[in-house]
Amino acid sequence: MKSTEPRTIEPARRVANVKEYYFSRKLREVAALNAQGHDIISLGIGGPDRMPADEVIEALKADAVCADAHSYQPFGGLPSLRRAYADWYGRVYGVEVDPATELQPLIGSKEGVLHVSLAFLNPGDAVLVPNPGYPTYSSASNLAEAEIIPYDLIETTGWMPDFDALERLPLERVKLMWVNYPHMPTGAPASRELFERLVDFGRRHGIVIAHDNPYSFILNDKEPLSILAVPGAKDIAIEMNSLSKTYNMAGWRLGVVISNPRFIEWIVKVKSNVDSGQWRPLQKAAVEALALGPEWHSRLNEVYGSRRAVAEEIMTALGCRFDPSQRGLFLWGRIPDEIEECEAFTDGVLYGARVFITPGFVFGSNGARYIRISLCATEEKMREALARIREWRGAQS
Repeated sequence: MKSTEPRTIEPARRVANVKEYYFSRKLREVAALNAQGHDIISLGIGGPDRMPADEVIEALKADAVCADAHSYQPFGGLPSLRRAYADWYGRVYGVEVDPATELQPLIGSKEGVLHVSLAFLNPGDAVLVPNPGYPTYSSASNLAEAEIIPYDLIETTGWMPDFDALERLPLERVKLMWVNYPHMPTGAPASRELFERLVDFGRRHGIVIAHDNPYSFILNDKEPLSILAVPGAKDIAIEMNSLSKTYNMAGWRLGVVISNPRFIEWIVKVKSNVDSGQWRPLQKAAVEALALGPEWHSRLNEVYGSRRAVAEEIMTALGCRFDPSQRGLFLWGRIPDEIEECEAFTDGVLYGARVFITPGFVFGSNGARYIRISLCATEEKMREALARIREWRGAQS
């Protein structure tokens, strides 16, 4: 006789192994505080608050009213967009890219992290993930049912990989290594020497080097760098880039992945079964953005430079120390030695000063003594946050 008890439904292992994104949980808490009238200033999320260029908006508007703009689009993207990405890489990074075979437009680079993971990792394969690093590298690896092998990044070595330590890891099952310079969350800058060593490491061990490169223009007083500029890098490396930070288009979800034709073909096999292409007006607007000259980046960095100066004052007011050579959209600082626990410290700032900043443990255990401040708030709001923190700290003393 069959049992009448209903069968218990369990999630797939890949879901059970993935935790809710920290910011998803914390932003609900911030929203609840705002609903209670607390007026929280958020310095936590790296979502640009400024507008895209006028010509980008106009291109979107012009195509949005066309009758033929609203049907499904080819998942490979418009030929004009593919050419624009290739031209951009040649112009700003000095990397020659075949627009037909060596790139694939993405719905933002975050989806690219998952597509790359699914294209290269079988269940049980191992992947090298930086600690600290972007949490999506770990969550995508879990969704691919791969084994995560963290590699340490620490302050005393400038948040750079320790290649001697990497050589001692069990590399025989490693198929993929995630890297990200300028580094998020620490702001450690990219260098040609680093990229050369990464390409050599990947080539010798048969490990695909996946470089996530969304911050190369932000507060960077040197030429933007791509790992693909290293001779032979395309044989073993993949690079993802994004319009989110560089062109204030985070919500538009526009990115690209570039590598050799074989790697791109594998990634396309995954992507073509997941989505049906991007809205055509978005693609045409992206073409306009990618054609913007250096004056766009100069104006953008003037704004971020002013905000960065205030962020440094906030760090100092909190008793934190930081490396002034950081690049990118955030400021990373070490909390005072007498503070026992980082999240308790940031929660104290949230509830005491009504300012939301990110605890570094979110990015891995090596971030447990650090905090991150986003530059994605107006200078006026950041100065208000500074005043609140100074008042709160003064009341504590």
